[in-house]
Amino acid sequence: MLYLGCPIWANPAWKHSIYQQDAKPADFLTQYAQFFNCVEGNTTFYAAPSTATLERWLKDTPKDYRFVLKVPKRISHNINENQISDLKNWLTHLSLLKPKLAMVHLQLSAKSGPMHFAYIQTLVQTISEHFVCALEVRHPAFFDKADNEIALHRMLMQYNAERVVIDSRALFSVNATTTELIDAQAKKPRVAAHAISLSQTPMLRFIGLDDMLVNKAHYQPWLLKIKQWLDEGKSPFCFFHTPNNQLAPELCRQFAQDLGYNHPCLLPWPSEQQFSLL
Repeated sequence: MLYLGCPIWANPAWKHSIYQQDAKPADFLTQYAQFFNCVEGNTTFYAAPSTATLERWLKDTPKDYRFVLKVPKRISHNINENQISDLKNWLTHLSLLKPKLAMVHLQLSAKSGPMHFAYIQTLVQTISEHFVCALEVRHPAFFDKADNEIALHRMLMQYNAERVVIDSRALFSVNATTTELIDAQAKKPRVAAHAISLSQTPMLRFIGLDDMLVNKAHYQPWLLKIKQWLDEGKSPFCFFHTPNNQLAPELCRQFAQDLGYNHPCLLPWPSEQQFSLL
């Protein structure tokens, strides 16, 4: 199965695409889940959801819907052994969401490199005792195709964990001339896009532009790779970003169309249904 989604679900701008015009914030997840079967949950990177919120997420999504939630920034970006107990408590809190929590996304800062390998391994091991871990590294040494990268992959395979693949080539293919592009290029990593799959659930983060033709040119290799993974019986998780994510749903949909995959995002959107009535 192909899991396809965006980095968020609460975006009022999507009232012009996947949401009803009268949709309220409380409606967003339910309407989002009609077209996308997963989400890259950035919300947990900044704040912990309450028990009531987790229960609502379970209620508002179909049985086959999946979340990928980020480890809080206070843990992932703070190299401190004292954070392990905090991580364990956070993972225990998420247990309510376990039926729909596909992976826990551990996004490290560019400062976390081979010198912190033992600590990174402890984080991965701790997460793997509760959920599947998807590790995102940004330190250049982990892209060396040599000892550091090999050691990283061996460690992840030991825990049946996955390495997050980031492809930001489209984003950095243009000069930043708008506020959104300047902000996106400042925040997103510019690292090599290594097509890695270490488990049954490879994870791709494609960082695109608002220009769909440029995006199409850059994601062509992924059409073949995703088809290969699907043919191998794997379940890829693919998340598509645009500078302010206003066009993230359209980018997801274009990718599904070009892939030739019958995904729910290809169903008529409320904006199209409204147009047809007119």
